[in-house]
Amino acid sequence: MSYEVLSSREAYKGKILTVMDDEVVMPNGHVTHRETVLRGNAVAIVPVDNEGNIYFVRQYRHAVKKMVLEIPAGMIEKGEEAEKAALRELEEEIGYKAGKITFVNDTYMAIGMCTEKVYIYIAENLMEGVLNPDEDEFIEVEKYSLEDSLKMIFNREIEDVKTMAGILAYAQMKDKN
Repeated sequence: MSYEVLSSREAYKGKILTVMDDEVVMPNGHVTHRETVLRGNAVAIVPVDNEGNIYFVRQYRHAVKKMVLEIPAGMIEKGEEAEKAALRELEEEIGYKAGKITFVNDTYMAIGMCTEKVYIYIAENLMEGVLNPDEDEFIEVEKYSLEDSLKMIFNREIEDVKTMAGILAYAQMKDKN
């Protein structure tokens, strides 16, 4: 199937994203518009302590206007490798370094409208580091067992898709070991 882009214009440019408006010819010949959010890639980390507990961050997310429980995550800086970004974000957000980090997968966050891809990691053998959140991050660190974390997904207490994916991946990996 063919999807020809006839034109593309920047509809909005902000601090963290750009919105493009593309005029696209569909396979049936119909011309339509598609809006795409251009955003950089990110990392998300499932930090697991020696007792098998998972560390989370609870922070305000303005898009949904509430506090949300998530695994640590953040943007990959220009020129930075995803694994290095994961290690940096882990220490910045929960104050721990990882003795072992395992790549799980990468996934698009909102494939129907956004270019952002998130690289998911499991961090183990945690060692104390330096907590250093960004100046606009007000984070509460919490930890839960894997069992409780899974329950929170299905009780709708965890609503963030990267967090769900990370926890489910960790549960699957743990079962195989």
